[in-house]
Amino acid sequence: MTTATAPAAAHPDVPTSVDRLDVHHLGGRPVAARGTREIVRVSPVDGRPAVVLVPADAHEVDAAVAGAHAARRTWRRTVPQERAAALRTAAAHVRARAEELGMLLTRDTGRLLTQSVASAHVAADILEETATTGLGATGRALAGDPLALDVVRREPHGVVAVITPWNDPFPAAAGLLAAALVTGNTVVHKPSERSPRAGFELARTIAEAFPGGVLEVVNGDGETGAALVADTRVALVAQVGSSATGRAIARAAGERGARVLRENGGKDALVVDAGVDAAWAARQIATGAFTNTGQLCTSVERVYLHQDVADAVLAALVAIAEEMRVGAPEEPGTELGPLVDGAQRDVVVRHVEEAVAAGARALVGGRPLDGPGAYYPPTVLDGCTADMAVMREETFGPVVAITRVPDFATALELADAGAYGLAATVLTPRLDHALLAAEQLDVGTVKINAVFGGAPGGSADPRRESGAGAGYGPDLLAAMTQLKTVHLEPAVTG
Repeated sequence: MTTATAPAAAHPDVPTSVDRLDVHHLGGRPVAARGTREIVRVSPVDGRPAVVLVPADAHEVDAAVAGAHAARRTWRRTVPQERAAALRTAAAHVRARAEELGMLLTRDTGRLLTQSVASAHVAADILEETATTGLGATGRALAGDPLALDVVRREPHGVVAVITPWNDPFPAAAGLLAAALVTGNTVVHKPSERSPRAGFELARTIAEAFPGGVLEVVNGDGETGAALVADTRVALVAQVGSSATGRAIARAAGERGARVLRENGGKDALVVDAGVDAAWAARQIATGAFTNTGQLCTSVERVYLHQDVADAVLAALVAIAEEMRVGAPEEPGTELGPLVDGAQRDVVVRHVEEAVAAGARALVGGRPLDGPGAYYPPTVLDGCTADMAVMREETFGPVVAITRVPDFATALELADAGAYGLAATVLTPRLDHALLAAEQLDVGTVKINAVFGGAPGGSADPRRESGAGAGYGPDLLAAMTQLKTVHLEPAVTG
């Protein structure tokens, strides 16, 4: 990555101090970009141009896939312990650069600096954990003829395309890259163009721990990703991102028989049952809805409040929102930074304005903040109905949409409705209600009495518009492999 002047003919208003991301990482080294397209990303903090991205063109995507394809046979035959050792080296490098990587993520997306640095450490943790779990079972023996050998082998797919998002790019990339690499696949990785500097630097740091060609990194946008997905040498596509992009990837890959793993959008519900402590419930809602300015796949976007506790919970939630400090993400004490860009803020503005026009009440917030940057205050909407966009579509902002319900059964029914099926949270003091929720909610992850958390090693399959295939854990390692049955009998000799 260099700092230089953007070409005047293309972007005459871009200052000379703006970063240029005009490099890829191919064959184990940085390679200057040759593409002619340019994308200008602005700072979410002040709206000024921040980085000029030069996406990989078709020739560069072809070169990346060719490099990974050429390296695949040697890498799959590398002993698992050596593959795991490379992951541990990568983890150490990421941890050593956590402060720098965190700063880049904050500048790209507006995420709070403390959270960005912590996210880099989480990525290192994932790399280390996968180095251990990746040495687990690689197949099984079958009970056949005692004078023959029957086994089921787990083998890598070959070349895996990994396409990751901007909102939490470090753990998302680390999880998919580690699982693919430790199981013997080679990878071509395209980070999101909305977090370009952070995504590329994390991927480059990991790639430097591996032989050339094993992890190729190309920068780019949807056009770049489409070229990567269309390449017939790519056997598996693993994507975390929007549902629209996931559907397009599934169609393109399916037409040529490639496999797809995808974790896509969510519209996560949170149910508050009667009998819970109102202040505790409000804190859970605020944590789920306002962390990372509401820009997590598993952010709480819909809340169903039992009528017995609704007033008390709302009063406590509004008090929390009113006290939150909105400001620049690098400033100490900031609790809510900006949205990633103006386009995302426009979505939030539209959802809130349409809901209020249709009868919802903004108890706090409800209007974008004045001044530069993509800021939007924490917002609580009461009286939302199922037909509102704020209850149906991904808002991806610091907005809590509230519906009051007469009983727990109604809350579960509404929480289970809609197009998405990523995760849901239930706050309840009753064991029978907790068990009912775990059974009835058609989502990949059900969280009882804690909006975030869980032991490592879990697995989940997103449902409906939220994707398909294991998103993490040991089942992701399994998904990064394919099965082969081998039957061996002694030869008859003359």
